[in-house]
Amino acid sequence: MTELHEAVAVGDYDWVKEILKAGRCDPNQKDVDWHDRTPLHWAAAKGRSDLVRLLVDHGARHCLRSDVGWTAAHFAAEAGKLRVLRALHSLHAAMDAADLFGDTPRRFAEIYGHRECSKFLEKAEVESRNYRREAELRKIPLDQRDEDWELKKEELKKNPPCFWEKCTASILKKNVKKKGKQ
Repeated sequence: MTELHEAVAVGDYDWVKEILKAGRCDPNQKDVDWHDRTPLHWAAAKGRSDLVRLLVDHGARHCLRSDVGWTAAHFAAEAGKLRVLRALHSLHAAMDAADLFGDTPRRFAEIYGHRECSKFLEKAEVESRNYRREAELRKIPLDQRDEDWELKKEELKKNPPCFWEKCTASILKKNVKKKGKQ
């Protein structure tokens, strides 16, 4: 965890601002020990729209994803942080991005019973898609693709993680083969 991750996680605005102004940490650094979370992910999860804006003003990319494809909007939706969702939407973050399992921020808001967030995201998803279409027509480049995540996602598709059912089936096969050799 970088100094910036730590400052954001504890919610110290002045410390975050000092780190960013001094250029001591990359605001897009992914923390592998915390599932590839960026400082922006922490700010979103903590409900700190002020830190979200500060980080973005200093180069944080709202399109970056965690190890399972969560964006800052996923973290905010899970925690029911409507102000953060509004801030991310105003910054043209993709509000309809699906994670590795196909879940969008709105789905998380629904799962966790955050009705206001879910209602907001229903409209924000449509507006987000419309904004991307309009930007494409006008040839306005958007920063909505995490290249590292795209590579990782392709690798996960080729070599899916070992989920419980697959693992137990594999273990049972190995045990049957071992008993047959004895």
